[in-house]
Order: sequence, then structure tokens, then C-alpha cells
Amino acid sequence: MHLTYPDKKTENEILAEINHIEPIKLDEHLPILFHGDNKIALSILLNSGYREKIDLVYIDPPYNTQQVFTISDNRASTISRTNYGTTAYSDSLPIEYYIELMRERLILIRELLSQNGSIYLHIDSKVGHYLKIIMDEVFGIENFRNDIARIKSNPKNFSRRAFGNEKDMVLFYTKNNKKNIFNQVTSPLNEEDKIKMFKKIDENGRRYNTVPVHAPGETQNGVTGKTWRGMLPPKGRHWRCSPDELDKLDKQGLIEWSKNGVPRIKKFADEHKGKKIQDIWEYKDPIYPIYPTEKNISMLEMLIKQSSNPDSIILDCFAGSGSTLWAAQSLKRRWIGVDISTISIETIRQRFGLLPMQFIKI
Repeated sequence: MHLTYPDKKTENEILAEINHIEPIKLDEHLPILFHGDNKIALSILLNSGYREKIDLVYIDPPYNTQQVFTISDNRASTISRTNYGTTAYSDSLPIEYYIELMRERLILIRELLSQNGSIYLHIDSKVGHYLKIIMDEVFGIENFRNDIARIKSNPKNFSRRAFGNEKDMVLFYTKNNKKNIFNQVTSPLNEEDKIKMFKKIDENGRRYNTVPVHAPGETQNGVTGKTWRGMLPPKGRHWRCSPDELDKLDKQGLIEWSKNGVPRIKKFADEHKGKKIQDIWEYKDPIYPIYPTEKNISMLEMLIKQSSNPDSIILDCFAGSGSTLWAAQSLKRRWIGVDISTISIETIRQRFGLLPMQFIKI
């Protein structure tokens, strides 16, 4: 499926433009910060040895809100639109121009992504459905992983004739859905989760629940299909572990027997490894950000843990306040940041202080 609009270039035309950009000798040990047009920066990276070297891209591009975002000395807000502040960036483009601008950069990002790589594009519902089609086109619909709803703020009570808006969206795609890094990061249980999920309490005061001693699927020749305590597993199922292991669990008091003699394995709340993260996130943005539209740092740290490894390179080519770069640095990943806004670059450099980095103005 493809979007059709005026002045849409072919992929070959977009990729051919890279040839006009000179490579730069980049330090492979230092983080890199580009000040300038991210299309040029992405082209430089492609011509300077970074093709298929980036494991994770997170971008939070302008949402084409038809607004001007500003920053002032005494307060910056995620909805800062005062006429008296310094312009951080203008977010007003014709929709066809905006879509093509994003498409060009997504094509270059695809070329930079490793075979293990992922991209998370943070956007809102005004233009997100257009960019979903563009990303299907660029990355392949088979590499679409999630459309994530992110709760960004407290419920609003604005008087407009529509429902309140407390969410935006994150589109998650991979370069190759059979190879992408995904570390199965989980979220810890809170007290409410523990009470809800582990309703029983043992003699030591530990919360627990029970699960069947068998699991789906029949074992043809293995021991998990054999007799245990005079019983075979139910039809279509197998023992969760070998009969010998089940005996050990029973001796340890880790199997609970019902009045009817049905065994179940005990699972304790304090041993739970956490919940799988679902596709609705609650990561609210800072109330007083250091840069307009600054995102929640905990969300960015979770993404980096989930979709990168310690030797990975992280790219954010709409760097804004540098929160993605800051999260990557805190997790000891190498990062590359790009932004065209002077205010953004000043914010990032102040944030990182004396940290050694390669700074490139283009």
C-alpha cells in the first residue's frame, strides 16, 4: 500500500542524493552530535561507514501541529506557545511536504539500521495514520511490530467539542522481524498487582498462586509424557518438567494438592520476574521540561534496554532536549544525535557538560 501525493520522489531519487554528500572522518569511540539538517547528517553517516550499524532509532519529530514552540528563561512547557519566548522550532508545513520530508528521512534511517535494528517513531493521531502507511511502505508491513498508545498527561477538561486527549502513539518497526533485538524487559509488580495475582498466603506470610503441573502439547517420546504418581498428563498436554523434578518440587512443599488429589505448582509473588510490557504505556511527560515537547526519560530508558545491547549505537535525529541521548549515555550505549534547532543544541550541550563528544555543525 502506498500514499500518493504531489512531488513524491522515487526511492532511487532519494538514495541517489546521498552521493552528493561528502563523507566525514568520525571517531568510532565518541558519541556524535550534529547541528543541522538531519537529512544531511543521515547522508553523512551513510557515506562515513555507518550503513547498517545502528541498532536502535527513537525519533520524536514535529507533529505538524501548525504551531510555533517557544522556550523562556523562567519556564518551558510542553504546550508552550507564548509570543514572548525564544522560538525553539516552528511546526507548520503543508501536509504533503511534511509527509515527504518524513519519508525521505525514514528511507535513510532504514539504510542505517542494522539487521538487528528497530525504530520507534513517536507521533500523534493527527498525522500518525499517514506515517503508519509510509512506514509500511519503507520498512515493509511484515516488519510492523506495535502501535503503542502512550498516556502522556493527566485527563484534560478542555471545553472543545471532542473527547479529552491524554495519549499519543509510538509506531514500532524492525529492519528484520526475525532478528531484531528484543530483551524481554519486564515491569515490576506493584502491591496491587501482587494482591490481585497472588491471592493465597502460606504459613510464612508469602503470597502465592498455583498453576497446573501440565502444559499444552503432547510429548511423543520424552519423560514429560510418562507416568507420574500413577497418572499420565491429560490428553493433549505434558508435564511441565520431568517426573523426577516434580517429585523434588513436592518434597520442597512447592506442590499443592487439592482435596480431590489434583496437584498444582506454587508460584510466589516475591519470585515473579515482572509483567510483560503491553502496548499501552503510562509515561507522563515532565510538567516543567527543559525543552518544549521533552519526553519521559523512564520511557526512553525502557526502550533502550528493550531494543539494544551494551555495544549498540543509538540514534535520535530529532534530538530536541537530548533525552534519548541522555538515557543512552546513562545505560552506557554510544549515541548519535541530530537537531537543526540552535536552542536544542545549546540545551543538549549544557545538559552533557564536559562529556567528550564529536560535535559537527553542517
